Amino acid sequence: MPVRSPRVAVLLAAYNGTQWIEEQLASILAQSAVNVTVYISVDASTDETETLCAQFAADHQNIVVLPSGLRFGGASRNFFRLIRDVDLTIYDYVSFADQDDIWHPDKLQRAIASLLEKGVDACSSNVTAFWDDGRTHLLNKAQPQTCWDYLFEAAGPGCTYVLAAPLVQAMKQSMLAQWDALQAVGLHDWYCYAFARSHGFSWYIDPRPSMDYRQHDSNQVGANTGFSSMIARYKTIHDGWWFSQVALIARLVGKDSDPFVRSWIELRRWQLIRLSFSAWRCRRRMRDRALFFVICWATALLGKSAK
Repeated sequence: MPVRSPRVAVLLAAYNGTQWIEEQLASILAQSAVNVTVYISVDASTDETETLCAQFAADHQNIVVLPSGLRFGGASRNFFRLIRDVDLTIYDYVSFADQDDIWHPDKLQRAIASLLEKGVDACSSNVTAFWDDGRTHLLNKAQPQTCWDYLFEAAGPGCTYVLAAPLVQAMKQSMLAQWDALQAVGLHDWYCYAFARSHGFSWYIDPRPSMDYRQHDSNQVGANTGFSSMIARYKTIHDGWWFSQVALIARLVGKDSDPFVRSWIELRRWQLIRLSFSAWRCRRRMRDRALFFVICWATALLGKSAK
């Protein structure tokens, strides 16, 4: 009796993607040893993305385009819409996809093998960022996880996430119960990682790249490389957005009553200074721990989120 291929729902959020989406869809449809169905949600676009996706759906039975015309204003709300509106109960695994990347042919197969071999509920991976001028850069997110990293960072790019069905169902139920508050979350991948870890689901970060991560001017969140990228990220921290997201996610995943979280969640100056000395518990990479320490002090002294 032949073994059934794993059924995977790939959730793809699109917006003004005609320049890249065809190549991305081709790489998803070429996945080996899995049974893939792609669900596309198009944020109301100014190009022909809706028309192009509708044509792909007409040509491929395993591509489904959700009703269009909605304006989400960011990828996070678009992905949340996909999780809410797609019937995911018939799938073994769920994966997220951006519109502009190129997946390796064994991306899903290898991720599922890792889930089974390591007995975990979700996995993500490193990626290879690439630019039109031929430059490439390995984005290494596979440092050992810490006890609180999930409240302060994602498990790498969300487009590498593969989640097992039990995790997806638990997360979807929680999301629906907190739907209005969830709309303020700016990064869906950060939230998903936080929900999984905070609810006892295990996660593996594969050091091997699974896809090529396209970099261009329209990236909502791109590769964190170079000084200019660091400055851009610092601005989101200095203006209070990042710490407000930390506090929001902690509340959404039910960790706001934990003694450690209660010690800083109000983001007062003295709380941020005390939090700085827990940097080793809050970030995975050594460089990020050092930056975390500095940011806590800078925000306590100068930032808008400090009270």
